[in-house]
Amino acid sequence: MEVLEHVQKQIEEYDQRVEKLAKEKYPETTVLRQIWGVGEITSVSYVLTIEDKGRFEKSRDVGPYLGLRPRRSQSSESDPELRITKAGDCFLRSLLVECAQRILSKKGPDTALKQFGLRIEARGKKKAKKRAIVAVARKLAVLLHKLWVTGEVL
Repeated sequence: MEVLEHVQKQIEEYDQRVEKLAKEKYPETTVLRQIWGVGEITSVSYVLTIEDKGRFEKSRDVGPYLGLRPRRSQSSESDPELRITKAGDCFLRSLLVECAQRILSKKGPDTALKQFGLRIEARGKKKAKKRAIVAVARKLAVLLHKLWVTGEVL
């Protein structure tokens, strides 16, 4: 039990360090954290991965950059459902997927992003839940970029 308490204290210390880093060194992360489910680690990772908010002409380009778009392999009349490309930074992609899972959870508030994911999930095709999570993660990446560029407060 003592070891668990010690580990818990260390975790709390690291959480405080990350929160301090986000507030002091990367103040732009405050705008990103206004979305429910996005915390300090995700917002700092997003800013550090993208580096420059002017890097993309359109916010929509962030999703494919992070590998959050389906692969394509069309031939003749065949258009199979394939996995995502996984082209970009795997750590940020996994954080965005975790945020998307949290947004789509029962605890998540009823937002437009959640409704978007639930509509995709309701289509009921094969792997609908996974598809919804990736779609919400992609839309979240685009939304974070748009908020970062505009500085808009929701």
